[in-house]
Amino acid sequence: MKITALTENTAKNSCFEYEHGLSLYIETDNHKILFDTGQTDIFLHNAEKLAIDLSQIDIAVISHGHYDHTGGLSAFLEINKTAPVYLSRHAFKPYYNGNEKYIGMDTSLKENPRLIFTGDCTEITDGLSLHSCNQAEKQFELGSFGLNIKVGESFQPDDFRHEQYLLIEENGKKVLISGCSHKGVLNIVKWFEPDVLIGGFHFSKLPLDETLKKYALYLDSFPTLYYTCHCTGKEQYEFMKKHMNRLHYLSTGKTIEA
Repeated sequence: MKITALTENTAKNSCFEYEHGLSLYIETDNHKILFDTGQTDIFLHNAEKLAIDLSQIDIAVISHGHYDHTGGLSAFLEINKTAPVYLSRHAFKPYYNGNEKYIGMDTSLKENPRLIFTGDCTEITDGLSLHSCNQAEKQFELGSFGLNIKVGESFQPDDFRHEQYLLIEENGKKVLISGCSHKGVLNIVKWFEPDVLIGGFHFSKLPLDETLKKYALYLDSFPTLYYTCHCTGKEQYEFMKKHMNRLHYLSTGKTIEA
């Protein structure tokens, strides 16, 4: 299995464009998968440079309903005419950063017939499944970091029920793909205990202190191999790497094998 970062907050070199957002290309034995579409169409430009033909994608997954993971969806639907797009049934709700900045999806896409709305657990095909874990017990609770959902005329902390995780089971391995891990990467690794976990940890606003060290040591207590990116924060990544044996960073343009 190969995973390539088509866009992320950083780039491995100056050949690639980058932005605050995430888009991954995943090639398994049987499928070509697009996981998230970044904030704009940058992922398309980088895919061309990497000789990745996104018109051949046969499955697309949206991890959650925020603009920096879904902004390129309309561009993808233009260049790929067949792939179904799996996203949570809660993905199009009005999500905000604070009470003023709308960070949700382009609602004009809601009626597109290629969208497949998922529940708590959706099996796409053998070895590919989506999980929201909305009913799972949380050992750790970090809050919503000021991210809200608008309900009527009021704002409530987002509980991230629109977030889902892609589990790929292939060749005896469990590889879990997460967009931002808003429900808590500490919870997610416990829920799945994957061999490999790829995605953002949503730690970029956390201070480099004993609490973050404790989180790093907890993650390292699992035999999981981690490739993180995007909302983890580069400073937080460098800090955590000092306390973890299997933590790596996935920048735009980089390909890994899992």
